Amino acid sequence: MPFLPDRRAARSALAAASLSLLVLAGCGARDDAAKGGRRGQQGTPEVGYIEIKTATVPLVTELAGRTNAYQISEVRPQVSGIIRKRFFTEGSTVKKGQPLYQIDPSLYRAATNQAAANLSSAQASAEAAKVKADRYAPLAKEQAVAAQDYTDALAASRQASAAVAQNRAALDTAKINLRFTTVPAPITGKIGRSLFTEGALVTNNQTDPLAVISTLDPMYVDIQQSSADLLRLRRALSGGGAVPTKAEVHLKLEDGSDYGYVGSVEFSEATVDTTTGTVTLRARFPTPQGLLLPGMFVRAEFAQASDPNAFLIPQTAVVRDPKGNAQVYIVGPGNKAVLRDVVATRTVGTNWVVTSGLQVGDKVITEGIGKVKADQPVKPVPAGSPQRIGAPQGGKRTGKGG
Repeated sequence: MPFLPDRRAARSALAAASLSLLVLAGCGARDDAAKGGRRGQQGTPEVGYIEIKTATVPLVTELAGRTNAYQISEVRPQVSGIIRKRFFTEGSTVKKGQPLYQIDPSLYRAATNQAAANLSSAQASAEAAKVKADRYAPLAKEQAVAAQDYTDALAASRQASAAVAQNRAALDTAKINLRFTTVPAPITGKIGRSLFTEGALVTNNQTDPLAVISTLDPMYVDIQQSSADLLRLRRALSGGGAVPTKAEVHLKLEDGSDYGYVGSVEFSEATVDTTTGTVTLRARFPTPQGLLLPGMFVRAEFAQASDPNAFLIPQTAVVRDPKGNAQVYIVGPGNKAVLRDVVATRTVGTNWVVTSGLQVGDKVITEGIGKVKADQPVKPVPAGSPQRIGAPQGGKRTGKGG
């Protein structure tokens, strides 16, 4: 039976292969046990914390507003007549007192000359009446003339003096009207289009202005604040929860960009608009580049007061529960992480403003939050401390095989 030796060799090879698999399985089990031992012996996580202190935080408000010119003047004629000439370019900047229009001065020049002649006549009559009264004075004392004649001469002299004053006033009026034939700019600013052309008849009581001048540097921004918000602010100020501050206003333009200049609140209205329920606050802004124009819609950010008892914590320290409520981890007794509810409704820069839920001296965890669980022991270190990497825990592998 020649096949028997081959069968014995096959059985021997099979037994050797099974023994090798068992040895490898044993080594793998020991390796897995060692690794499992290291996973099960995780160390206490190291976290960074900050100690809570009070800070003065501005109570920033963002409101809608409209821009308005600092000054607006409607150019109107003070006398009637035909416009002979226009001296300005529409849309240009004009200076106060600069001539804008010339109204035909012919009639007013003639009236001035007539008033001057009337004044000269009255002055001559007054001089003659005064000489006569002065002459009658000594004669009346000597009873050389009747007392009544002296009285009449003195009255005539006084009437002549009054006539002089009247004619002088008429001459002044005529000169003023003649000066009004040149229409000047009442303020410095940018002038719009001319509503009347050369040759047009204008009157001193017309409803339409000749043109409109606007002063655009600086500019006003009228901000609308609801009376309810203003009432809450005043209650906070009176209750000591906030202190007043000088409001510096920052603007966001219609395209969403920030206006590069800072303004200040000038005043607020003393009454509430009954149609909108708002109070108007007026701020003033410099406009050296002429970027702001009247009627633009803007968003104004400013602080009317500040909270001296607020807490600032980094935004990374705040977590949210499934309902969206703000929470923070603090280092509790026994160096255990405690999850605490807080009120954080607004931000200042990169920090949340916490108004309740924390106390001075609390240690809020700001670093390593991803590896922290509630009531878990932690190793707290001040935030920003260098991280210490220790030797891995668990057993060491001392061999390559089983």
